[in-house]
Amino acid sequence: MALIGLVRVGTDPQDARLQRQALEPICSRLFEETASRQRLIKNRSGLLAAVAEVGDGDVLTVTHARSLSTSMVDGLEALLDLVDRGVAVKVLNGLAAGEHAGDSELLADIRELRQLRRELQSSRIRAGIQTAREHGGSHGRPRTISDETQREIRMRRDRGESLRRIAGSAGVSIGTAHRVLARQGPSQGTLSPQP
Repeated sequence: MALIGLVRVGTDPQDARLQRQALEPICSRLFEETASRQRLIKNRSGLLAAVAEVGDGDVLTVTHARSLSTSMVDGLEALLDLVDRGVAVKVLNGLAAGEHAGDSELLADIRELRQLRRELQSSRIRAGIQTAREHGGSHGRPRTISDETQREIRMRRDRGESLRRIAGSAGVSIGTAHRVLARQGPSQGTLSPQP
């Protein structure tokens, strides 16, 4: 059984030094990962390299759960993701101190915390959308086609022009011109017809 260490290098050089001091004496190999806002394991090359080195019976070792991500909560979720992938993880200090290789009470609590966090985020998003609707606002991507261009598209279609020609002159795709026509019905603008 080999311990494979992971040092998360951030803006504080003393923190990285303390992690190295704790891991070097006990780990057969040490990997470093530059701190970033990447949460998904698949997007983190330093962590992936350390995980690739972990073989059967080996254990990925970190000083704290937060060494696995940007915060304690994200670190606990990363710990859970690693264990779910079959990677044994040893945390030396903090809330998650201990060796984690399978289901445990702590991992069950982390799963509940993750589910609660997702439900809270979803409810906040739904509440924000509902509030925006009640106040006449909209949500999602901002409209990229002006009201004037939409009126022009509808009027030109009323005159019998083809979608291809309308879209080309308005500088939008045929699909966008079609959506404008389908969503808003016949024109009610005041643009004068072209000869």
